[in-house]
Amino acid sequence: MTRSNKIPSAAANARKVLMIHGYAQNAKTFGKRTAALRKACAPNIEMVYLDGPHILQSTDMVFASPLESLEEAGEATADPGMAPRGWKFKFKITPEDLEPGVAESLEAIKDALSKDTYVGIFGFSQGAGIAATVAALLERPHLYPPFIVDGKPIHPPLEFLVSVAGYRPSGPIQTPLFIPSYSTPTLHVRGRTDMVVVEERSNQLIEVSTNKRVEYHPGGHVVPAQKPWRDFFKAWMLDPKADIPSPTPPTQGNS
Repeated sequence: MTRSNKIPSAAANARKVLMIHGYAQNAKTFGKRTAALRKACAPNIEMVYLDGPHILQSTDMVFASPLESLEEAGEATADPGMAPRGWKFKFKITPEDLEPGVAESLEAIKDALSKDTYVGIFGFSQGAGIAATVAALLERPHLYPPFIVDGKPIHPPLEFLVSVAGYRPSGPIQTPLFIPSYSTPTLHVRGRTDMVVVEERSNQLIEVSTNKRVEYHPGGHVVPAQKPWRDFFKAWMLDPKADIPSPTPPTQGNS
């Protein structure tokens, strides 16, 4: 069962954003790692964290980054409710299932979207791929019938997508959504030293994003959490059309 963790004390008219964790994380761990960002965004933005529907086993964890494997395994041992989760199995592809786990993940997100209205979606790593899928899908829901109920889309198109360490997803469900492109305003963020999702993979998603802004941070496979980044994320999510200064100093090479 997919859980959601809604952070309390948001303003009544807060802009709600779905938060989609990375592979081998879960709603609680992603919430912990973005706690400073969440605090900076309150009360104007309410972040709703979803759990991926697939609980990962030790054999799945060997494909996570070393940091994810150690941290998530340790937390799961202390609290079974902290088990590492995923949105798509990485290495369980068979001829009968070319996109293992995606349908279940989209069903979980569909359930959240059908119960409330969200202005945007924020995804990290594998979660960014799923987030991009949802954004593109809501633009053309006729390409995926489960997102149409009683002849109507389950949710209007999103105002924005934040993709941190994201990449273009592929498979029978996901590939058609990005042909030739998608147009949801997207903030693409990647780390200069990210060795998990390399630049070539990130560029594949950036290339099919027609309404985009690309920013780089000097770190690795993380959501940047320094104050300039927290302020930037908040300002951009409040108004994706605004001309907001880059959070990365020119000396760090943001082009």
